[in-house]
Amino acid sequence: MSSPGAQKDKFDGVLLSLASECPGGINEILDVFFSFLARKTDFYGGGGKGSSEAEKLLLSSFRKHESEADEITAQKKAAHAEEDRKRKERQAKKREEEERAMTMNQKKGMSIVEVTEEEAAALQKAEEEKKQESKKESETPVKDVDNNGKDTDDDEDEKGKIKPNAGNGCDLDNYSWTQTLGEIELRVPLPVACKARDVTVDLQKRSIKLILKGYPPLVDGELRKDIKLEGCTWVLEDRKIVVVTIEKVNKMEWWSRFLNSDPEINTKKVQPENSKLSDLDGETRGMVEKMMYDQRQKEMGLPTSEEQKKQDVLNKFMQAHPEMDFSKCKFN
Repeated sequence: MSSPGAQKDKFDGVLLSLASECPGGINEILDVFFSFLARKTDFYGGGGKGSSEAEKLLLSSFRKHESEADEITAQKKAAHAEEDRKRKERQAKKREEEERAMTMNQKKGMSIVEVTEEEAAALQKAEEEKKQESKKESETPVKDVDNNGKDTDDDEDEKGKIKPNAGNGCDLDNYSWTQTLGEIELRVPLPVACKARDVTVDLQKRSIKLILKGYPPLVDGELRKDIKLEGCTWVLEDRKIVVVTIEKVNKMEWWSRFLNSDPEINTKKVQPENSKLSDLDGETRGMVEKMMYDQRQKEMGLPTSEEQKKQDVLNKFMQAHPEMDFSKCKFN
């Protein structure tokens, strides 16, 4: 026997399809639903029941699911708060370790040596010269150079790519977004505090439109990749921020844009959290770790895992045939 939760979920596809056909948002959806009840059922007083009974039934169902919605919102806020707390703890721990290491290095380097006045003056002069050189070096911008001697920063500027934010997404004027391999989280600040009924979020497989009543669309455009509609939700946080959680169809790639009209981020700079790898199944985790390893190897100018395998095969062949001269051979 299926659970009550599963019974509710099985209608999500039908209701999402209905919602997609109602551009007027929640008001139009409710109008269509109650029109159906009036025309096709005896909800409004048939069978000897008065309209007051129908109203009581409606309010009872509304109150029931209102508390459920409040609980889901509270859980998501608590999850965000827990993530922020863990991130701050990691940052504090990292700073503490760096300070501890610096203190240890200073202690190891401490020694008392007697010097003459001439030696002290020479040491002071050398220290000042060293400081001046360090200052000049810090004022000179350092550019990354790849294996072919090309300036990678300049190359990125030419392509219009930008560095991803801390959540591997991008902070824009009207909204910000972050991502994992499986999900996108969109955060849209509202110009005024409002209620959820004043907000309309229209999600399609390849597009999104977010509207606040009385204002032009805050988000409107074509998504970078396809999404799973049944895995998407949104909540109103503190009456000021709309948070939309979007499930990706392809869970093995990073999005370089949220909308196709957005600036492109450099996905090579994405920094996935190691703790998230434990949530993946064995095969997917192996593929992700291989991708991360290959990316690090490329950044350091070293062979990827596939290139290393080819090199190992070639080395074994050369060792097995010492009579052959490979000195003049060129390998790609």
